[in-house]
Amino acid sequence: MAYEVLARKWRPKTFDDVVGQGHVTRTLANAIEQDRIAHAYLFIGPRGIGKTTLSRILAMALNCEQGPTTHPCGVCDNCKGIAAGADMDVVELDAASNNKVEDIHGVLDQVQFAPTHSRFKVFILDEVHMLSNAAFNALLKTLEEPPPYVKFIFATTEGDKVLPTIVSRCQRFDLRRISTGDIVRRLRFICNAEGIAVTDDALLAIARGSNGGLRDALSALDQLIAFKGTDLGEADVLAVFGLVSREALEGLAECVLKGDVPGILRTVAALDESGKDMRRLTAELLWHFRNLLVFQQAGAELARQDVTEEQLAVLEAQSALAQPQRIIEISGMLSEMEGRLRAALSVRTLVEMTLIRCARAAKTVSLDEVLRRLTALRDQTIRRLAAAAPKGPAAADAALQRAAPQPPPARPAAPQSLPRPAIAPDDLESEEDEEEALPDCDALCVGEPDQAGEGPAAPTVSAEPLKTSDGQYVDEIINHALRLFGGRVVV
Repeated sequence: MAYEVLARKWRPKTFDDVVGQGHVTRTLANAIEQDRIAHAYLFIGPRGIGKTTLSRILAMALNCEQGPTTHPCGVCDNCKGIAAGADMDVVELDAASNNKVEDIHGVLDQVQFAPTHSRFKVFILDEVHMLSNAAFNALLKTLEEPPPYVKFIFATTEGDKVLPTIVSRCQRFDLRRISTGDIVRRLRFICNAEGIAVTDDALLAIARGSNGGLRDALSALDQLIAFKGTDLGEADVLAVFGLVSREALEGLAECVLKGDVPGILRTVAALDESGKDMRRLTAELLWHFRNLLVFQQAGAELARQDVTEEQLAVLEAQSALAQPQRIIEISGMLSEMEGRLRAALSVRTLVEMTLIRCARAAKTVSLDEVLRRLTALRDQTIRRLAAAAPKGPAAADAALQRAAPQPPPARPAAPQSLPRPAIAPDDLESEEDEEEALPDCDALCVGEPDQAGEGPAAPTVSAEPLKTSDGQYVDEIINHALRLFGGRVVV
């Protein structure tokens, strides 16, 4: 008997076996139980997530000898014929190669005849977006009012290319990519049933490389078994598909969050020398920071949907290294770099420069953080002065007046000075002459001297006060800071 690949051998036979599409299977099952079966369905989604499988399961559920039922038996002649693609009443058409109006005329001719031995005559059109406009238009009337024994099921990877007039006549279902955790669990179930010894990190690497498609994951698992046998580890997956190990990816993310530039350069150099794909590295790193942001904002329960327990522990440890605002800035830089990688002459240089920028952004103090610290310092000083002040009603009123923000002093008129003659650049024979040609900086600083007598305070600019996102006025906070530090800013 010919070998049957895992993707076909373990193709789901019932709605309960479908992975990661609960919002679709639940709706279809309820429609069958309530006898509210539509005449046309449209399944939209990326490759390898179950569009054709759902179409066949729905056809079996409608034509099973025990049906319509939500649990087709899979052993009757109708179920076997549909699963094998040999049932005369279930017509599967590849619209990519049968996209002309003449091909649709053949379908319309078959619509006129009742099913031979089944309950419904089902037409499954895969990649329906490939049909020409003439073929779509020829299908419109029949699709809107088909005979009661006819059901249409369309599947496509590009739903935006389907005519709106077709979509409006169907019940549309948008299938989503399968989460990494669901793929790992399904692969573990299949490996246990097939007697394949494989580590969790190897399954996670396969799931990461499948981009949310279970069929791609099963095809990769089949290839690995042919390459190594029934004993698989993470190193085997990385060697065959050129992926980056989970430890290396999480270590690189930790270097970025800690601002460890030498660690970033060493990691990128090691990955580049081992032949890893820098574009895939960028995509996986961006996905890691996305999961980190989800963990920080929504908690572990929501983040667990897309990661394993080992990854969740790493996210919990790294969430304390940077604020969510920093993670958003890093993600924005990585997204920008992902769009520039295709046109980059030196991919490694672009990756290194971007990750160094991300590391600097992770450790840079924002203006809001500085203002919050200044505000806390101001409040602490006011409380200390209030605690040291004499007690009593008069003393309390005086303390409140001192604590209240004072209006800026009026700026005196600038002293009149005789204009200096212009000096041509050729007349500057030395650096001393060049310094003499500059205006006197002390004459530009106008303000009250500080209490320590170390010079005039910073001038107050008469302008509309600036306000931060926390509701604090920048001018007021800076004036308090200058008074606290004697008119000097310590860096």
